[in-house]
Amino acid sequence: MSARKQSEDNKRVRPPAVDSPFFWAAEAATYLRISLRALENFRESGEGPVYRKHGARIVYRLDDLERWSSRRRYRSTSKREGDE
Repeated sequence: MSARKQSEDNKRVRPPAVDSPFFWAAEAATYLRISLRALENFRESGEGPVYRKHGARIVYRLDDLERWSSRRRYRSTSKREGDE
């Protein structure tokens, strides 16, 4: 196996060991199909999904990710869905 393939495998998000409604940041980014850095940038600018802090760890609930994503729907490159 090549070093690149091993690196890609290590970046994959593994399912949580316990059944939990919370996603770690890397899991949330994968779910949204954006990079972890993009999710961090959205969070820092206040434009990202609602998050929580459990100790030092940032976590996201699935319904918050869905809500944030649904607000980002577009019908064309110039208009958001619902804009007239």
